[in-house]
Amino acid sequence: MKKNSKPTKNRAVKRLEPKRDNRKYEDSSAFEEGLQLEGRNPVMEALNHGKTIDKIFVRRGGIEGTLKVIVAKAREKGIIVQEIDREKMESISRSNNNQGIIALCPAYEYCEVSDIIASARSKGEDPFIIICDEITDPHNLGAIIRTAECCGAHGVIIPKRRAVGLTAVVSKTSAGAAELVPVARVTNIARAIEELKKENIWVACADMNGREYFNTDLKGPIALVIGSEGTGVSELVKKKSDFTVGIPMYGKIGSLNASVSAGLIMYEVVRQRKFG
Repeated sequence: MKKNSKPTKNRAVKRLEPKRDNRKYEDSSAFEEGLQLEGRNPVMEALNHGKTIDKIFVRRGGIEGTLKVIVAKAREKGIIVQEIDREKMESISRSNNNQGIIALCPAYEYCEVSDIIASARSKGEDPFIIICDEITDPHNLGAIIRTAECCGAHGVIIPKRRAVGLTAVVSKTSAGAAELVPVARVTNIARAIEELKKENIWVACADMNGREYFNTDLKGPIALVIGSEGTGVSELVKKKSDFTVGIPMYGKIGSLNASVSAGLIMYEVVRQRKFG
């Protein structure tokens, strides 16, 4: 699917410098991938001083007094607060005095979307951004970030919810690229796409039914959306995108791994920019 005319609107977003999110935290090992704050005073201090917090766990049935104040302040800041039972709380606690609250902080700080755009333009380059829509496998995200760094992408955007963040596993899989590629974590991917469009950045969505990626114009300022391993790109995000691109399948298996798909299309962008 070819782009016909360049957008006339000014498409806008924010800048970046890495932030980190953790995964679903369904098992206690996930808690080893970032800073864990336990107890009412440490968590309150973190909130008061603007420290980045990915998620707060509170003991079910125990939200009263100081905890009620902390939870209200956290929710006001848009931080996810989840109630868990006493057994789960004790299983993930690293101290003997969690006081019914545990806060998970990212291993690395995220940047803003506008930072990514500003960084690209400061180099005199068209922005090249990768958007991961609900990627939950840390190995896939790490591989995508690694390829993004290798092909010269200016940054990666990930959602705050229902997706893996910049965990230790992601960092290791990226082979150090997570330290080099700005990663922005946003509350709403569809809204972030609208901001990108205001900055005249085209948004291409990877989709099985899209036009062959090697027959699609991917030059100019562009953001590439890669969907989750199981369901692909959400319908809303797909609708917000300018066009879709697909990878033809000639075998019996109907799809590729998310990071492999991302790598193929990212390097088609490189081919068109530098050799096309």
